[in-house]
Amino acid sequence: MPALSTAAGLHEVLALLTAQLRPDANLTAEIGFLTEVFSENSFNSLIKIHQKLQQYTRQSPAPAVHSAVALADDVTEELQSGQPNSDIRELTCLLAKPHLLAVLSAHDTIARKAFGPVLPPMPDDVAVEDEEESMKIVRLVKNKEPLGATIRKNEQTGAVVVARIMQGGAADRSGLIHVGDELREVNDMPVEQKTPEEISQILAQWQGSIILKLIPAAKEDALLIEYKKAFLKVPRRRLRSKVHVRALFDYDPREDKAIPCKEAGLPFRKGDILHVVSQDDSVWWQAKRVGDPSLRAGLIPSKRFQERRLAYWRKRATLEPEKSSTRSSYDQRCEKEDCECDGYLNGLYIAGLRRSFRLSRKSRQTNQTEEKPLKQSESVEYLTYEEVAIYHRRPNDSHRLVVLAGSLGAKINEMRQRIIAEYPNRYNVAVPSTTRQKKVHERQGLEYHFVSKLSFEADILKKRFVEHGEYKDHLYGISIDSIRTVMLKKKVCLVDANPQTIKQLRTAEFKPYVIFVKPFIQEPRPISTTADTSENGVIKELGEDEYQEMNQSAAEVEEKYGHLIDKVLVKGDLQTACSELKVILDNIEREPMWVPTSWIRS
Repeated sequence: MPALSTAAGLHEVLALLTAQLRPDANLTAEIGFLTEVFSENSFNSLIKIHQKLQQYTRQSPAPAVHSAVALADDVTEELQSGQPNSDIRELTCLLAKPHLLAVLSAHDTIARKAFGPVLPPMPDDVAVEDEEESMKIVRLVKNKEPLGATIRKNEQTGAVVVARIMQGGAADRSGLIHVGDELREVNDMPVEQKTPEEISQILAQWQGSIILKLIPAAKEDALLIEYKKAFLKVPRRRLRSKVHVRALFDYDPREDKAIPCKEAGLPFRKGDILHVVSQDDSVWWQAKRVGDPSLRAGLIPSKRFQERRLAYWRKRATLEPEKSSTRSSYDQRCEKEDCECDGYLNGLYIAGLRRSFRLSRKSRQTNQTEEKPLKQSESVEYLTYEEVAIYHRRPNDSHRLVVLAGSLGAKINEMRQRIIAEYPNRYNVAVPSTTRQKKVHERQGLEYHFVSKLSFEADILKKRFVEHGEYKDHLYGISIDSIRTVMLKKKVCLVDANPQTIKQLRTAEFKPYVIFVKPFIQEPRPISTTADTSENGVIKELGEDEYQEMNQSAAEVEEKYGHLIDKVLVKGDLQTACSELKVILDNIEREPMWVPTSWIRS
């Protein structure tokens, strides 16, 4: 066979091959078939069209990517997650320039347009066969992962069609299966008489090679599409494909009766960060867990659907009186009733370390009735998802507020005292305000801000207090201005707050990091009492009822306010707990963390 030049097309190669065919006793039938195929006019026309398209492909420029804007977002996110230096900061600043973003957006617009050649009309002498129903055969290899597609039955035609394609799944990676394709056979097994649930079960149990026979989805006529755009003016909600959310509830698709395919669901826990890759379906989003090595997206209930479902469940719930929950104000005062030692550690005074305005256990029980009307008037909040973004504190930014919320028996005061005593130039607390008279050894603005009762009550109405309370006919409270004062001194403010006040502090100004401290609780000994050794060596016997109360207190805080908590610290001995707290505080300053997007955009 003579040599061919590199410019020779497929048509010339096949023509030359036909000329070189020689009859052979063993290959007469095969050669005759090839000769007949190569001689068909329609086949030769297709080959010529293919050759022309190949010439255009080689000569025309093609973009390397069609989504330069998304690529720039990915690069920016990777840069923010790394250790900052001058080069990274410069590149991040350049990628955020509006002029560069405009250039990238223009590039994407041009890259997505079709500049291909317009084919000439079909010649009159070419015979066109009657249109028949086309069929495509797709072979996929399935291991342990699902196929990554869901199916449904068309109510009008009864056909089983592909409802959605999961991004990153086997069906998506193949590029051969599309939404709307009609499924006819699975491994030569007809599916006409089977329900989508039965077909999904067959696909879930099958391992290895799977052969699917599908009829491609019918595409709308181009003129009809243009008519809809021009005259119907159907509003289309613009959805961002790159959205990260923090899950505020636990989800197990195996227990969800509404999900179209349990195998396609994505389980997650409260606090997980999810990357929502598709919101095209208003009921079921497609998402991936951040940090999960799996490339396949899974189905999760959309925010709107989950809110409607929670509202429905709440409406159907029986109107039984809720069990009175333990308040999150805990008495952590000294054992001596009139002790004045709070706020001092080894002779060093640390402002704001007293808890005298917190309610005691007896006061909590008497004030529960006063809280009920307030709870009934509060607006209903459905915990679904919170949109988040990566935040990396820059050197000139204010320090994040650190909120320590403890359950019964956590004794946060002693931890704060230890941390501030060891690092007085780095950490501090907000100076509380009070209406009681100043004592001889106290100084204004150091131990307390001493104010009149009229002024205190006026600040309460203006919502200038993070929290406040009354003790022995005197008002005590921590004001927002006192927190700002610490932050202006370039120090980290440690606030010991009630869990119910955390929501008030969740602002872009403070960017609070919430640490929930709960005591390490062992099961009571058979004698129903267990020794609790405090720091000064005093042993106190705790009964089974007290342990149950401490367990219940920690469980209630996590149940009610777990969606606001960033870290849980289980406090055993004081030294270990302080070491763990110091590591957490260091990470807050150094590590990039997920925060609500409103904290960054505002």
